[in-house]
Amino acid sequence: MLKDRRNAAQAVAEALFAAEKAIDTAIASTAALATLMPAQREAANLSVMIGQDALLSAIETLRALGQARQNIIETHQGLGKVQHDIGLSAVSFGGGGIKPAFLIGSLRAVPTMREVA
Repeated sequence: MLKDRRNAAQAVAEALFAAEKAIDTAIASTAALATLMPAQREAANLSVMIGQDALLSAIETLRALGQARQNIIETHQGLGKVQHDIGLSAVSFGGGGIKPAFLIGSLRAVPTMREVA
């Protein structure tokens, strides 16, 4: 039974980490696009009116991705509660190293279970 819970939690953790990484990658790619568009417009010596709608769309996409990132953080926090509820509080499903912990809006480094053990 414990093994089944650990296996299920590991599968969910891997999917969560992949989703978090995908969102961050999308943010970085969209930010690069939003930065490139006005620079290339200027390099081509085009009016600031050229591509304005497209730039605004890219900026709106960044805003939406920021909200998606907030939502996946809330999902992560909710799954942390589930982990506790199913008796796996002492189990680490992430990689080694210092992991950021978002506590009351602040960022601080927290050692993983592997570092503590």
